[in-house]
Amino acid sequence: MSALPLPANPSNFRDLAAHVRSVPVRPHVLFRSDHLGALDAHDADQILALGISRVLDFRGVNERATAMCALPRVQVHSLAIEPTIVQVLTQLTDAGHRLSEADVVVHMQDTYRGFVRTSTDRFAEFFAHLLESDAPTVFHCTAGKDRTGFAAALMLHVLGATPEEVMEDYLLTNQRLKPPSFAWRGLDPHVGAVLWGVRPEFLQAAFEAIDQDYGGLEGYLRDGLRIGRAERARLHALYRR
Repeated sequence: MSALPLPANPSNFRDLAAHVRSVPVRPHVLFRSDHLGALDAHDADQILALGISRVLDFRGVNERATAMCALPRVQVHSLAIEPTIVQVLTQLTDAGHRLSEADVVVHMQDTYRGFVRTSTDRFAEFFAHLLESDAPTVFHCTAGKDRTGFAAALMLHVLGATPEEVMEDYLLTNQRLKPPSFAWRGLDPHVGAVLWGVRPEFLQAAFEAIDQDYGGLEGYLRDGLRIGRAERARLHALYRR
């Protein structure tokens, strides 16, 4: 399995273990990605060749309906988190506001705080699925960068990756994700680049909310995500070598 190539499409598809060097995370078991609704037969065959049988989908209802998973013979679990950033920015542009880079940064940070304050139950479900078995799994949202990026950061932390490795994995989206070829709602290119990329301050906003609301990441894992000592030990047994 280790010799099998990763697909070029989706562009943000990657092995969660690829950039972890501090602890022995198992390769080719957990994958993160952008959505799986635009795969051709070759793409799908490459992904299925990795043994993937479980898909965890963070997309909202309309996102899923417009781009249904194109992988056959897999179990898809919906962990729906609606993309509030799109709604917020749409309302602003519809009201005639010309969005700046700073505007997008502020609203992206609010989105990440919302992951903690309004969507923790979905991330708890994410871990509940991973605790069931070590079946090869891909988890994703639409772009595979925000909802997926936060989930990946949490899982890497649980597995013992360093903060530097967590951030390295997170920022790799900027190299991998293919942005849309059109200007979304007329955004200036430099503003669109903020929306379609990731920045350290986005992820940091989520961890600041965790510190404020749960007293730190360990409190969030325990009280928010229901990951105690036994659950962490099982995740290590399943996903570490």
